[in-house]
Amino acid sequence: MVRSFDLVTAGRIGVDIYPLRTGVGLEDVETFGKYLGGSATNVAVAAARYGLRSAVVTKTGADPFGRFIRRALRGYGVDDRFVGTSEHLPTPVTFCEIFPPDDFPLYFYRFPKAPDLDLHPEDFDHDAVRDAKIFWVTVTGLSAEPSRSSTLEALKARGRNGITVLDLDYRPMFWDSREQARGWVRQALDHVTVAVGNLDECDTAVGTRDPREAAKALRDKGVQLAVVKQGPKGVLAVDDSGEVEVPPVPVEVVNGLGAGDAFGGALCHGLLAGWETARIMRFANAAGAYVAGQIACSDAMPTQAQVLGKLGEAQGV
Repeated sequence: MVRSFDLVTAGRIGVDIYPLRTGVGLEDVETFGKYLGGSATNVAVAAARYGLRSAVVTKTGADPFGRFIRRALRGYGVDDRFVGTSEHLPTPVTFCEIFPPDDFPLYFYRFPKAPDLDLHPEDFDHDAVRDAKIFWVTVTGLSAEPSRSSTLEALKARGRNGITVLDLDYRPMFWDSREQARGWVRQALDHVTVAVGNLDECDTAVGTRDPREAAKALRDKGVQLAVVKQGPKGVLAVDDSGEVEVPPVPVEVVNGLGAGDAFGGALCHGLLAGWETARIMRFANAAGAYVAGQIACSDAMPTQAQVLGKLGEAQGV
């Protein structure tokens, strides 16, 4: 039995149904692949690829997709002991369309509510949360009750011990408005040491799309490491030692979905390895690029050797 974890994530889980044919609408697709999905889950899978002991706090429905999810987690080396069951809610599925290089519409089927938003305080093992080297939560987990209050309670119980990450992960379809999300995100920021998000997500969190202003605003909230993804301009990271800006890793994009989760798992690996910030950002960028070149998300999460290979390609080695 694992007594403590390198990483405990909390949040979205489900089944990704991805077309095996790209460049066409779903109405014309005949064959699909079925994959484990959900951002918090994908981060746990990505971290497990590097040998980290990871677990996810979430829930599925009492249905075949829920059974598939548990089997898939175990297959990826992610502990499923904190995966509960909501008897009255179906396991969610997510469809996407794939129009490379930059158009990947998502269609979430999470009605009447996803089980991963049915997390109650007792679904969090607060001892495991406190003992984990990294605790990772997402903004989506704040979008509805009881998950919102339960997640905030778990953050307060952890008390900014160790590394506590908020994935800014703003999905407009899960909220009434950006302003509603902003209020809850700011409460969560009071309890985390790392915040990660793109420019739009930073706007939701701190009200600005300027990368340096966003990083400063996150740091002013007590965040030790602010990571701002700038798309084609690369990644800006600001911590106590200053700022670093790392360019993107070139890739022929097949499916951009999941690249951010690969970045997250690689970020966790680098933080626990004690790497300097610039090295972590380069490595995480390469992990994201690797997954962007694949159709799947969870299935495509790379090993360290594969990430280093992608870095070598980018550097012409």
